[in-house]
Amino acid sequence: MSSSTKPYMIRALHEWCGDNGFTPYVVVWVNERADVPREYVKNNEIVLNIGLSATKNLRIDNEWLSFSARFGGVSRDIWVPIGNVMSIFARETGEGMGFEVELGAEEAAAPALKPVAADEEAKQDETPAAEAPAKPSGRPSLRIVK
Repeated sequence: MSSSTKPYMIRALHEWCGDNGFTPYVVVWVNERADVPREYVKNNEIVLNIGLSATKNLRIDNEWLSFSARFGGVSRDIWVPIGNVMSIFARETGEGMGFEVELGAEEAAAPALKPVAADEEAKQDETPAAEAPAKPSGRPSLRIVK
């Protein structure tokens, strides 16, 4: 079986955005495997700026998208399984590509992360998993976020 084209397309569109002076954003499906600031998650989705000026140590490999960024003035480590990336697009034009969410794929475990104090407060405010919205059915769609 051949490897997925998804990580290659994400890297290519990230580079295309940079080459054209655009800001690359990703839409991520958030579940227990995605380590993102939960206080910014809406309907199990988060939109992240992955431009080089907004991130530190950005890495897009075949299994994970990871970087450090500031949220509300606090530096946070972000870890997202590539299977959870729903789309990548240029903020300025909306051009990009949508992807199927691949939640069932066997992926490597995330490296251990050291907890952040603000992270602990956010976890206390989370709603229980039973109250979380269900995964949308059908094909993913790309929404313009302004």
